[in-house]
Amino acid sequence: MPSPQPAVPALSPLPLMHLATGFWAFKALASANELGLFGLLDRMGGATVEECAEELEVSARPAGMLLTACTALGLLQRRPDRRFVNSALADAYLVPGRPYHFGGWVRMLDQRLYPGWGKLTEAVRNNRPTTWDPETQPHLFNTEDPDLLSVFWEAMHAVSSWTAQRLGSVVDLASRSRLLDVGGGSGAYAIELCRRHPDLRATVYDLPGVCPAAARNAEAAGLADRIATFPGDFLAEPALPGGHDVIVLSMILHDWDEETNRTLLGKCYAALPPGGELVISELMVDDDLTGPATAALMSLNMLVETEGGRNYTAAQYADWLTDAGFTHTRKVPMEAPGANAALVAVR
Repeated sequence: MPSPQPAVPALSPLPLMHLATGFWAFKALASANELGLFGLLDRMGGATVEECAEELEVSARPAGMLLTACTALGLLQRRPDRRFVNSALADAYLVPGRPYHFGGWVRMLDQRLYPGWGKLTEAVRNNRPTTWDPETQPHLFNTEDPDLLSVFWEAMHAVSSWTAQRLGSVVDLASRSRLLDVGGGSGAYAIELCRRHPDLRATVYDLPGVCPAAARNAEAAGLADRIATFPGDFLAEPALPGGHDVIVLSMILHDWDEETNRTLLGKCYAALPPGGELVISELMVDDDLTGPATAALMSLNMLVETEGGRNYTAAQYADWLTDAGFTHTRKVPMEAPGANAALVAVR
């Protein structure tokens, strides 16, 4: 007798197909970004497949396929005259020179994180990063590759600028006068928050090799007189710079293990005056550890990128803050590339 046909599952496999091919969409974006497609279309005011092929110095076949893919992904639009133009999204974030250019983030994901994520199983098995070697580097941010470091900070500036805008809209700092951005990197948070609050002054505290970029960005933003830099290592130094009534930790705590974070929160408490505030801005995992996907996947990214980091829950942060001496901790939801919530606590 013929064997019975297996029952067809009631569920569609399409969700798995979307998950399994997710990297196709990313690589289409990354390739278009690397080739300079979005800048080209901006300069030309739109172009046909043939014009794009000529300008990009590629054959018409792959040019047309890439243009179609980017159009399907909402990055381009095709006009009745057969010319492709940037969509509103691409025009705002993917054209070089735009104030919130996102291309550096795409480039960093493609050049650094994409290869590292290709070794995710290795990271899970060995509990160690795959984008750098802890045996030859003291930590993630110590590298002799200036090009890679430049890509990293350009990427972080793009993500942080937009996230800082959202943070400023949900956390009121109008009563604060001096802000310390610990691990402030390119100065994105200091710049955006000082723009929002004309009386606010800020200090970007980061490694000596990072501070010059923050100073340049502050000057370019016309805020050099209100944003200072303070070179140092918040892990190695016994204390943080004083004289500030609010401290921001943005996408910092997810880089480190619990012990390191508790130590840093203790330094924040000691550096603030009574009544001062600490603001933690992060992609936070739900307290029941079921999501959201953005925070859960960023947490896996910390497995690929760090020795002990992960994305934590708001409840974990709240416990650490209480143990450090902070009070009146509150969670403020937000929606941004680099954070889904802020925790605000009082010294």
